[in-house]
Amino acid sequence: MCFSECSDVSPLLEQFVCSVCLDVLADPVSTPCGHNFCRTCLTHCWDNTPRCLCPLCNEIFTKRPELKINTTLREVVDHFKKKSKVQQMIQERLKKIKDIRHSVELGKTNTEKEIADSVEVFGSLMCSITRNQAELLQVMEEKQKAAERQAEGLIKDLEQEITDLKRRDTELEQLSHTEDHIHLLQVSVPLSAQRQHSTSQDNTPHAEVTVLSQLQKNLNKKLNLTINIKSQQYSVDVTLDPDTAHPRLILCNDGKQVSYGDAKQNLPDHPKRFDRCPVVLGKEGFSSGKFYYEVQVKGKTHWDVGVARESVNRKGQITLSPQDGCWTVCLRNGNDYKACDAPSIPLTLKEKPQTVGVFVDYEEGLVSFYDVEARSHIYSFTGQSFTEKLYPYFSPFTSVKGTNSAPLIISHIFKTE
Repeated sequence: MCFSECSDVSPLLEQFVCSVCLDVLADPVSTPCGHNFCRTCLTHCWDNTPRCLCPLCNEIFTKRPELKINTTLREVVDHFKKKSKVQQMIQERLKKIKDIRHSVELGKTNTEKEIADSVEVFGSLMCSITRNQAELLQVMEEKQKAAERQAEGLIKDLEQEITDLKRRDTELEQLSHTEDHIHLLQVSVPLSAQRQHSTSQDNTPHAEVTVLSQLQKNLNKKLNLTINIKSQQYSVDVTLDPDTAHPRLILCNDGKQVSYGDAKQNLPDHPKRFDRCPVVLGKEGFSSGKFYYEVQVKGKTHWDVGVARESVNRKGQITLSPQDGCWTVCLRNGNDYKACDAPSIPLTLKEKPQTVGVFVDYEEGLVSFYDVEARSHIYSFTGQSFTEKLYPYFSPFTSVKGTNSAPLIISHIFKTE
């Protein structure tokens, strides 16, 4: 453990730092002049100098001292390392609490926006739909309340863990002043008992809303019309950029299809080209506003679709996550759908998408994915902060035992007046 990682206990650990490597002592040994060093550091110093002297005070030893590990000092150093680990765990849980609360606030903002959009949609419907509007709004509010209750439960669990860790930290602090080293070594802190918490969206079904069948059909028709208008209003003409394509990818002449080839093509090593992962980007990037495009994934068992920032790593392996500049969803093994976050989020879809719609609101920090045929939402990355151009991202993946040969096809969206 580096000394810089132990800022909360640095006044205590400072006396246990090796003056050669400036790190916490490992297998500490003492010189006749009373100074302590890592055994490896001191041995290396003496092996590379004609005289044996103390690296700290420069006292010269006529005979090379025999180095023996100071076990008591090593035990004390190990004790303070444990104490530092406990404090680090406390900070991690405090950060999780902060992230959960931020997620709740973000969900509340999105719910308020959904309510406002719903009011606008329902305002144009018949009076009979207006009578059911309050009931539908209540369903959305109950969903938000359920999310808040879930978040509060996670916060309580984390706060309890923090309380337990603080208690252990206090015990270690008290033990640090004892001279009974045997008793000190008998105390251990179970640092491996960490539970994983998730703040992913609550996918529990909505409460059933009792409406007349004809009114329900009218409502579905109106909602589908809203999605059509949104996609047509912000749709863009996406063309694949051959300068970015991996050498094994085959692009059609019109720049609308990409598939994985059996042989590697002899292409110039362009700085923009992906050289390890089978990826290609769209030609045009977007640094503001909203845009939408659709890509056909029919017949494929593996694929990645989304957007990537301009500075995304193009050489070597790629990590698909927002932290690494990629906002994507993917399919693996025919039915394993995931949102590529850190860690990835499994997605449960009622139907197998044949065409995936991608919608981006740059200023809002939003990337949403839709099943076009089913008119359903797949996943959204929310609360993102974009500072570079975003480019459409496509990966048909490799051939998998003779399967997955179908291409990814960029759809042409017909705009209507």
